[in-house]
Formats: sequence, structure tokens, C-alpha cells
Amino acid sequence: MTGDDRSLHRVWRFGADIDTDALAPGAWMQHGLDTIAKHCLETVRPEFAAGVRAGDVLVAGPNFGIGSSREQAAGALRHLGVAAVIAPSFAGLFFRNAFNLGLLLLTCPQAGAITEGELITIDPHAGWVVRANGSALPTDPVPGFLLDMVEAGGLLPQLKRRFQPPGVSRDPSPL
Repeated sequence: MTGDDRSLHRVWRFGADIDTDALAPGAWMQHGLDTIAKHCLETVRPEFAAGVRAGDVLVAGPNFGIGSSREQAAGALRHLGVAAVIAPSFAGLFFRNAFNLGLLLLTCPQAGAITEGELITIDPHAGWVVRANGSALPTDPVPGFLLDMVEAGGLLPQLKRRFQPPGVSRDPSPL
């Protein structure tokens, strides 16, 4: 996602206090991310993992990502192709894990105004979510270094690019 993202994103609505155990259920943690992602949010919305499509956006209530520090919670969303999570607030560890894995989080105090299934555009650089009805909701500024991390596909791909010797071709895959 670069600059002003004019593509439309379908919204999946969730409530407050979505925890990391709902995102990456403990019963599946001994498996790989492919399996964990298939069970993402099944206790809250059983149809989510099978129905979400690349580019879709989650909109939730406050305290998204509370609970344990498991990075698979953000990894499962990214694996499923979620473009961003928009909420009034995020748990600190989830916030850092998400950006480290290349998942965009937008803090939007008015996220509750966005409805299930709505098509929105997002502009993380300017700090706006634009709703289908044309109204724009402001988001908190995302520091440039975090946006760079998301655009690189996460911290590790960003570091690989930064420290790759000159003249060595870059692997086009994000990981």
C-alpha cells in the first residue's frame, strides 16, 4: 500500500476487546501459520477466515489485539490478506507485532461509524478513511518509519533490503 490508496476495501465489523486468542487460537499454535489462519476469529465469527478476501479491512471497537504477545495474531490476519485494521485503540504488543509483520493499523476514534460490508478507501499517509457516502474520518498519524515498514512487507524484508550489498538483485517476494 503506497501513498493514497484509492482501491476499495470491504469492511468486516467486529466489537471491542478482540483478543489474540481469538485471532490465533491457542489450540492451533503448534501448527504453522496456514493452519492458524484458517481458525482466525472462529470463536467470534466462524465464517471469517473462509470469507475474507485479500484487500478486505477489519474495523473493530477499542482494545483490538489485547491478550498475549503472540505475533501469530497479526500474522494470521496478514496471511489472510487483510489490508488494514481500523479501531479506536490497539493493545501495545499487538500494535508493534502488526507493523513488524507488515500489517497496517489505523487508529480512528470514529471507527464505530463504519458499517459491516461497507466499501471504503484509506489514505494512511494523509490520515483518512473515506466512507462510501463520501464522508471522511480522520485517523491518528502513522509515523513514516512504520508506513515504510508496511510498504516493505514488514521489518525483516525492510532490513534485508536495507542491508543488501549493492549490485545484488533483490528477491521480489516480501519474505
